[in-house]
Amino acid sequence: MTDTPASSRTAPATPRAAPAAVPFLLESTGPLDLERLFGSDRPVELEIGCGKGLFLVTAATLEPGRNFLGIEVARKYARFTADRLARRGLTNARVVRGDARALLRDAVPDASVAVLHVYFPDPWWKRRHKKRRVFSEEFVRQAARVLVPGGELRFATDVAEYFGVMRALVSAHPAFLPLEPPAEKPPEHDLDYLTNFERKYRQGGRPILRAQFQKTRQPAPHGAGPPDAR
Repeated sequence: MTDTPASSRTAPATPRAAPAAVPFLLESTGPLDLERLFGSDRPVELEIGCGKGLFLVTAATLEPGRNFLGIEVARKYARFTADRLARRGLTNARVVRGDARALLRDAVPDASVAVLHVYFPDPWWKRRHKKRRVFSEEFVRQAARVLVPGGELRFATDVAEYFGVMRALVSAHPAFLPLEPPAEKPPEHDLDYLTNFERKYRQGGRPILRAQFQKTRQPAPHGAGPPDAR
């Protein structure tokens, strides 16, 4: 998906968001100061394309000692997620509304993310639209840049062709080492899924393809990335 370029600063997003949700929702931004954003230096996990926020809500609830940041391009879903976080008082989670590729490149500091999550990204089926896919060589370079040494990149999809592309792109980068993917467990309740898409597809009988990679070393700087804003 594409969107307008990120603005030059971080600011709470106000249009039509519920008042309690405003502190949980940011509009597109320049370099992020993650310690200032969360008010702590706890490890940060980043989800690309958080949709309606099921993963963020679940993870932030189960892991109060970690911070979670979601990026979502669709305003209505970013607001929906922020409202869910606000209603539950999950102060260790935030959502940024904006284009994930631009934000990852321009806003996330070097070696600042413990885990990068990408679940069920849009496969952009038509050939002419595949350039819009989140996963690309540039995305993998930026993932290697923002992850801490020992950090992990985790992704899942129901599209076998796209899964092969994603796995090949990450495997080709020298900073990443493949790990055993997490085992799929039976859900204990209706919200016991990574995302709404996973719930829909698993209940419909579709196989889910998962992969997990660890960043083993810091890539040599050659290009880009925002300065650490701290």
